[in-house]
Amino acid sequence: MEIQNMLTLQVKEAARSIFNVEIPSVEFQPTRKDFEGDITIVVFPMLRFIKGNPEQIGKQLGDFLVSSVPEVSHYNTVKGFLNIVLGDAFYLNFFNNIKGVSNYGFVEDKDADAIMVEYSSPNTNKPLHLGHIRNNLLGYAVAEILKASGKKVYKTQIINDRGIHICKSMLAWQKFGKGETPESSGTKGDKLVGNYYVAFDKLYKAEISDLVAKGVDKKEAEKQAPILLEAQTMLRKWEAGDEEVVALWKRMNGWVYEGFDSTYKNLGVDFDTLYYESNTYLLGKDFVAEGLKTGVFYTKEDGSVWIDLTDEGLDEKIVLRSDGTAVYMTQDIGTAIQRVKDFPDVGGMVYTVGNEQDYHFKVLFLILKKLGFNWAEQLHHLSYGMVDLPSGKMKSREGTVVDADDLMLAMSETAATISEDLGKLDGYSDAEKQQLYKTIGLGALKYYILKVDPKKRILFNPEESVDFQGNTGPFIQYTYARIQSILRKADFDCNEAVTLEAIEALHPKEKELLKQLQLFPETIQAAASAYSPALIANYTYDLVKEFNSFYQNVSILGETSMAKKVLRVQLAGKVAEVIQAAFALLGVDVPERM
Repeated sequence: MEIQNMLTLQVKEAARSIFNVEIPSVEFQPTRKDFEGDITIVVFPMLRFIKGNPEQIGKQLGDFLVSSVPEVSHYNTVKGFLNIVLGDAFYLNFFNNIKGVSNYGFVEDKDADAIMVEYSSPNTNKPLHLGHIRNNLLGYAVAEILKASGKKVYKTQIINDRGIHICKSMLAWQKFGKGETPESSGTKGDKLVGNYYVAFDKLYKAEISDLVAKGVDKKEAEKQAPILLEAQTMLRKWEAGDEEVVALWKRMNGWVYEGFDSTYKNLGVDFDTLYYESNTYLLGKDFVAEGLKTGVFYTKEDGSVWIDLTDEGLDEKIVLRSDGTAVYMTQDIGTAIQRVKDFPDVGGMVYTVGNEQDYHFKVLFLILKKLGFNWAEQLHHLSYGMVDLPSGKMKSREGTVVDADDLMLAMSETAATISEDLGKLDGYSDAEKQQLYKTIGLGALKYYILKVDPKKRILFNPEESVDFQGNTGPFIQYTYARIQSILRKADFDCNEAVTLEAIEALHPKEKELLKQLQLFPETIQAAASAYSPALIANYTYDLVKEFNSFYQNVSILGETSMAKKVLRVQLAGKVAEVIQAAFALLGVDVPERM
């Protein structure tokens, strides 16, 4: 904040002129609610340089600031805390400076390195589910927040389109599908393929039970079930380029991609570039060979290649099997390097992946550093907790996941039920109602997930998320719509800047609202640094709470002073702009009326 920079310079000058000492820094904190003040200077750290009673030192500094800084109105001291009260002119000048700024809080830095944010990265053997929703919402929001903080951002995903799991769906379709397609069945492509993944698992378990009944050990039965052996044969054929298998793989993956695209569109997320595991699974082997030459990796007796990370508190990690085939770590090494080749301005990457992969990314980042890539210092694993439901944990192969499409539809239906019960939709057409239900339902879902720190596990409660009271998306959306109603009713010119002389003084509620608006730019920067959309979400809730307190305590359109009325309409409008901008960073829409 500019005021902090100004106060820092003046406090340092006070230390020189009053105490004849140099202090390296000045510590600030928000003033506690039970004391008068707008910003607090902490005196205690200065006692290393200035000897004396901290309260007396605070008073001497306060007197200096009142006389030298026009923005400082008065002060009070509480032990070692100097509480500064800023004058109304400071806040009004601040507001008049930001009032017409359309992208207030956003930074553009043309010299900043680009950052690549990876999220979603699904398997092509099943539709997206609730866990994917948290992943997508986090990745998309972090990308948007990084952009707002001044970074250039590329959004990407790596689609896991090869492996035994894909062959399971393909084999089950061959056995049971009878030529079924998304068009012939009326089933969305990713769901159709997912149904055959479940069908495979059902037959696989039945075959295991048959083998066990015949006296075969369960673990051995799991390896020898005929359908699994067939799937393994199909995978080998795919890797060998068998035309028939590859054609089926392309066909069924095509169905899945169309389904994914539809889900992404409904969810409101997008990507700048896509990577496919079928193209990247051989990447990295050349770099393992280079690392062997430089001593980063070593070869064991069976010919497998490893890296020893025990000195770094980790363990030994294989990067190449004895038969020369790559493991996931090899692929991830190669993919990261390929991305920087494809986008030379990339100076860092963010991987949005669940916390079960924490160890994997510690190892990956360390290997890339040891291979000598400078950008490896700017790699971050956006680790997040699982999403649970009241009914318990989801299981894909058993078909008990919460489907992303079904959840989004259910959220709209829940929003419809609650909205109609509240009776807020008089005069809406059916089409307008349906669009509003979707906006409220999706907003509720996104906000409920994003307001929680990414590292924490979530118990998702759909009905609670659509509550129109409390820390929810609909509560914030409703406040935005309320402000739009005020703006529509303001039938007078609200463009002129209001002077302090015209209003005489700010109302305390106006001042509190302005203080909250001041925090938006630094909140964006803090959220970008912490890779945490929760900071934006909860800032927006605090802003809305402050606005509602303002709305309940001061008259806006009923104010008799035209200057005050204009200021309050302008202030309401700016709050709405910040709500809309903050929610856009979270991928949440706001309705013009509710």
